[in-house]
Amino acid sequence: MKKRTWLGAIVTLGLSLTLAACGNSDSSSSSETSEKDTVIKIGASNVPHAEILEFAEPLLEKEGVKLDITTYNDYVVPNIALSEGEIDANYFQHIPFFESAVAENDYDFVNAGAIHIEPLGIYSNKYTSLDEVEEGATVLVSNSQADWGRVIGILQDAGLVTLKEGVELTTATFDDIDKNPKKLVFQYENDPALMTTLYQQEEGDLVAINSNFAVDQGISPLDDSIALESTSSPYANIIAIRSEDAKDPAILKLIEVLKSKEVQGFILENWDGAVVPVTE
Repeated sequence: MKKRTWLGAIVTLGLSLTLAACGNSDSSSSSETSEKDTVIKIGASNVPHAEILEFAEPLLEKEGVKLDITTYNDYVVPNIALSEGEIDANYFQHIPFFESAVAENDYDFVNAGAIHIEPLGIYSNKYTSLDEVEEGATVLVSNSQADWGRVIGILQDAGLVTLKEGVELTTATFDDIDKNPKKLVFQYENDPALMTTLYQQEEGDLVAINSNFAVDQGISPLDDSIALESTSSPYANIIAIRSEDAKDPAILKLIEVLKSKEVQGFILENWDGAVVPVTE
């Protein structure tokens, strides 16, 4: 009996060791899962956002964080995807657009950091300068209300319109224009992504186009626009995340890399002023 008990103890010990080994295997698997959790799923516009992320990707990987980049040619879906947890962050929108989207949709988002500015441009197949604009000219603007103040600002700098006293450019609409001596006609029914098509089809007299859509279609903001927004614009493009991830180490590392000298140099070299890094 004693011999059998001793053998049983060995069997029991063996089973315990086997189970312990299985536990170690699970621990290793858990560790691998933890490593996989350092992957950031991020949505971005094709140009320049996704290209900037692709350049930053190997730099970030050295810090132990990988990127899974999904591109969008849309200004609505990336925020929906972020809200629904399909992605961990997005990189496509400027601050006024972000603030408007959060207010309108009650998104629980925060601005994780400003990365670059894309000066909005005015393009024309009819004029070579805003000084040439004739009375009654049609100005095509996207239906993104967050960009209307940017267009008004460019036209105001050129002396074509003035705003009512006390109205902030970042919230201005075309109803806030006080003086419009050239009687410019504003049309703003189209999606931002369609503005390049309208310009290429020679629609309207003036067409306002976001730089990311322009460069995506081979249109140079510096060479092809007749007026370009100032680089001191408050419309910096940001990384947006859910509030719960504000202190996530991987997100903080992403912002650090995107603000690095390497990435800022890449932006300046590749877009020659059409995209400008935020240095503060």
